[in-house]
Amino acid sequence: MATRLKLKVIPACSRNAISGWLDDTLKIQVTVAPERGKANKAVVALLCKSLGLQRNSVRVLRGETSQMKVVEIDGLSLADIHKILPRTGA
Repeated sequence: MATRLKLKVIPACSRNAISGWLDDTLKIQVTVAPERGKANKAVVALLCKSLGLQRNSVRVLRGETSQMKVVEIDGLSLADIHKILPRTGA
């Protein structure tokens, strides 16, 4: 089972955090600047930690150089993700 999830990534923030949901898009803040894939690696690491997954379970499919990304998450349904990351305001 693989789930695709839309993300809005805000790089160069003061902390790494999942800010909440904007409709069907998950808003994520990372501390690193978007250079040489560092922000993408931070996003993957944060999602893996927050969802309790292995690092190879999350990968960026689209938007490697954009704030708007699509990631694929193995092992969880969208309903599972919503249970773990509640729909708090962003």
